[in-house]
Amino acid sequence: MNSRDREDVEALLAQELAGLDPLNRYGSSAPIGGIVTNWRELADEDASERWEALREWVEWMTVRYNVPVSVIPACWWKHDRLVEELSALHTAHLAAFDPSDAGYGPIGWHERLAIAWPRLSHAYGGGCSTGHRPTKPRTWDDTTDENEWTAWTSQAHAHPGTTPSPDERKKE
Repeated sequence: MNSRDREDVEALLAQELAGLDPLNRYGSSAPIGGIVTNWRELADEDASERWEALREWVEWMTVRYNVPVSVIPACWWKHDRLVEELSALHTAHLAAFDPSDAGYGPIGWHERLAIAWPRLSHAYGGGCSTGHRPTKPRTWDDTTDENEWTAWTSQAHAHPGTTPSPDERKKE
């Protein structure tokens, strides 16, 4: 390397370092990818934007990857388990293809898609090929005996068999 080359390298390096703040050692704290949607706590004023973003991505992804209707039906947004799975994949996709990614994100996303595929297949039970059929929602109404629950939760149950049960203690 001659002195001219060294000067050019030093000038390029100085130009790159000109905007560096030595007191800011941690870089940007901006989130990588997109915003994670917690559907359980989503506020009404944010709902439309989040649903539209997810819809756009789901429609793109199902066409791009030729996902069968038997896995993700047209009424996917009415199936809570599918919404959760697709939302998680959407967030992972945004992070994987973020410009700040070092290059491993895309392969990582495809690995996650492969892992998620069986869950997607099980999240939708079928039956909507001729129109949406709602699944029977699970409910906890009137299913738990509160007295039994209170008795159960009064103990850790960490080591079954090592602590006498309340009935056994009464006998002692």
